[in-house]
Amino acid sequence: MSSLLPAAPKFRLSKPDWLDSPKVLRTEVLAGLVVALALIPEAISFSIIAGVDPAVGLFASFTMAVVISVVGGRKAMISAATGAIALVIAPLNREHGLGYLVAAVILGGVFQVILGALGVAKLMRFVPRSVMVGFVNALAILIFMAQVPELTGVPWMVYPLVIGGLALMVFFPKVTTVVPAPLVSIVILTVITVAAGIAVPTVGDKGDLPSSLPVPGLPDVPFTMDTLTTIAPYAFAMALVGLMESLMTAKLVDDITDTHSGKTRESIGQGIANIVTGFFGGMGGCAMIGQTMINVRVSGARTRLSTFLAGSFLMVLCIAFGPVVSDIPMAALVAVMIMVSVATFDWHSIAPKTVKRMPLGEMTVMVVTVACVVATHNLAIGVVVGCITAMVIFAKRVAHMVNVSGVVDPDGNQVVYAVTGELFFASSNDLVYQFNYKDDPDDVVIDLSDAHIWDASSVAALDAVETKYAQRGKKVTIIGLNKPSADMHGRLAGQLTGSH
Repeated sequence: MSSLLPAAPKFRLSKPDWLDSPKVLRTEVLAGLVVALALIPEAISFSIIAGVDPAVGLFASFTMAVVISVVGGRKAMISAATGAIALVIAPLNREHGLGYLVAAVILGGVFQVILGALGVAKLMRFVPRSVMVGFVNALAILIFMAQVPELTGVPWMVYPLVIGGLALMVFFPKVTTVVPAPLVSIVILTVITVAAGIAVPTVGDKGDLPSSLPVPGLPDVPFTMDTLTTIAPYAFAMALVGLMESLMTAKLVDDITDTHSGKTRESIGQGIANIVTGFFGGMGGCAMIGQTMINVRVSGARTRLSTFLAGSFLMVLCIAFGPVVSDIPMAALVAVMIMVSVATFDWHSIAPKTVKRMPLGEMTVMVVTVACVVATHNLAIGVVVGCITAMVIFAKRVAHMVNVSGVVDPDGNQVVYAVTGELFFASSNDLVYQFNYKDDPDDVVIDLSDAHIWDASSVAALDAVETKYAQRGKKVTIIGLNKPSADMHGRLAGQLTGSH
């Protein structure tokens, strides 16, 4: 009896990747430190967008990064408070207060867990490469545009500091790659500005840093159906935007690192991280493309340790080294983000040689995706519009791939029409006009050996062809259907008009 029972699954604890070598450990630790420094002004900026205290954004970045490092599916990806989430939930905070925002974050996390369990991540396979390239390029443009306010209306010394920071990040790796160039750039520019007493905008100008760790608690809202109906639309929108941005970022990191990640686990992990963040009073978040690029592409991190340390260092820097971190010039972080923007942009996609060879439809999809993202500052909208554009172009292209050719028997008693291509709503519309109803002989054969019926529209088109011949007393025989096409035709033929 026992032999019929399935064997119990074996759970084996594997050694973490970062224990493989001191070099990997050093890379992960330093990458985490660089990302933590870059997260601070971003989290504060997103807090301002959402209309909450800077500590709310910083706490969210801390809890998101730490939790996702354990439950997420994509190693080395950074999740924290983001502008996309801030834009979605800002109206809720403005109209109802912080308690409702926090409740929406928790509910949004629950929605993400449900969507993840339902397999929403599998929809990523329907995102075309041209949309992915557009997403990446739009992201690079948005990262650069986000730095422009830090370069306008500022003391002139900001500009040489930014140029110096960029020069350090370009040339320092030629000397050594032991220490990440962005970290070197941040440290050197901070020392210069403090030692020389140069008055430029600093991290401290963005807002006060928290002085203690966040404390868990329930959101300050009445637990009623009215509250649920108020927060549900915002929570669902946040869940969709967060998942889309996170899954697109995970796919990008997969491509950069030539590794595969668990998208379903990532979806559920994002939900768990947002639930935890909400209970700690954070504003929620998702994957951060800019910080992820710093971590993966610029710093060379590949494991969960860098993600965990980014969140941990963030709190340590804020609480223990707040005064020092406050003195970091924004110019140093602007230089890092500009470098990230340049590294993120797919320059190959706009090279003259590529543009010349790429089909017009593919280029159109990429440009539409970029334009929508840049215009709306919402990556999710750009991806959706890009995918719809790609589907329309694909449908239009495939619609013209159906060919109908007729051959009349030498004795003139029968005509055989060979139909080739994919029959679906777009391609079958013109099918009815491809036959010579008036002059054909009484015996008409339609050979679909090289065609496939995909939908009811195609069956309806074939019905229309048979009806037109029948009105002239002519008989139609359909042959060559493959099994799926025969099943669909057999089930729907003659059933799609109002007379049945």
